[in-house]
Amino acid sequence: MNHTRNDRLDQVQEDTLVIGIDIAKFKHYACAVNDRSRELSDAFPFHQSRNGFHHLYDELEQLKKAHQKTNILIGFEPTGHYWMNLAQFLNHHGIPFVLVSPLHVNRAKEFDDNLQTKNDRKDARVIAKMVTQGYFSYPRFLTGVDAELRNGATLRDRLKKDRARVTNQIIRWMDRYFPELHGAFKAMGKTLVCILKYRPLPEEWHDLEVESFLSEIKEKEAIRNPSRKRLHNVQVLASQSIGLTEGNEFARQDIRSLIEQYERTCAELEETKETMRELARQVDAYESLISIPGISEETVCELLAETGPLTNYSHPRQLTKLAGLTLRENSSGQHQGRKRLSKRGRRRLRSLLFRAVLPLIRNNQAFLDLYTYYISRSQNPLQKKEALVVLCSKLLKIFWGLSHHQMAFDAEKMRSDSPPLQKARSSLAS
Repeated sequence: MNHTRNDRLDQVQEDTLVIGIDIAKFKHYACAVNDRSRELSDAFPFHQSRNGFHHLYDELEQLKKAHQKTNILIGFEPTGHYWMNLAQFLNHHGIPFVLVSPLHVNRAKEFDDNLQTKNDRKDARVIAKMVTQGYFSYPRFLTGVDAELRNGATLRDRLKKDRARVTNQIIRWMDRYFPELHGAFKAMGKTLVCILKYRPLPEEWHDLEVESFLSEIKEKEAIRNPSRKRLHNVQVLASQSIGLTEGNEFARQDIRSLIEQYERTCAELEETKETMRELARQVDAYESLISIPGISEETVCELLAETGPLTNYSHPRQLTKLAGLTLRENSSGQHQGRKRLSKRGRRRLRSLLFRAVLPLIRNNQAFLDLYTYYISRSQNPLQKKEALVVLCSKLLKIFWGLSHHQMAFDAEKMRSDSPPLQKARSSLAS
């Protein structure tokens, strides 16, 4: 029996006015139904503004009086970021609301009239009827430090994309004007940035004194020990360069602008990471989470940004589902399909866990033992990637347990609580 869905169905009683809202950028549509999905009014529009929200509030009060309802439950899709302003307004006025999956609405729209028709009024009606049937979820609103971490994670990801974009543009510039630099430098380090900032073109290296350039970058960029050998190598490469020689004036201006963007983005990225680390240290469970050998501060920051407080989850299965690590089955009759990951959840959380597990099995003996057991057991051994995914789920459960019990990680306790590790230990003893 699905007790969770029964609880959701209990939210809609005979005295409940259910409102379905189709969210858009400028104009929303709302439709009212009763607990049996009977329509109580035609869908009506209201605008994404303070006056529009108050118009919705007045309409709700009139509908409550007209149909003798005492409670209200509003449902809508979390469309982009447009729903957040309405959600804040409803929170301030104490009006409960729930979220309906856009995927479910898209698949259920034909139940209404057996047509593929899609419009705002119909979507509002479909959403309202789905709420009465319990097909919704409760939103988790982050506040304080948790909201700051979520916004910080969004900013950090954008800055990483900006850095990658600028880096690709710098590489394109080097391919045109100084392609030999690729052989001297494998990555975008400080020395390469200084070269592109002060002496980007090959012609500027022909009569350059390397020692004077070393003194210049030491003074201006505070680089302690730049490699003389590498700079001499760059001078040799410059004499043999096949880079373009026309349009150099604007080429200098172009690379100067790109380097400024790169340095600014890197500085903002480091500042964002440091601020997130300071905020994460204010979370009660931070010390417990960081106590796991092989887990870095940045991993804990990203985890808290994606999930919020882990104490808000009553069972670790909720976290597993949030990460999209639950298994989906495709079986019918005698056909037994292969189980695969659902991947319905937060993609960045799933990616974070996978990236965290890789160094974890190199620095944490308990996880290494568990990983070794899964890939080498006699019955149904897992592929290496499958074992890593299982460890992702295990890591989430440990995160949840440490947060709820406010304790440090104990490898021996993990071994004693894990039947696979007990089996592996007994097999080794025998």
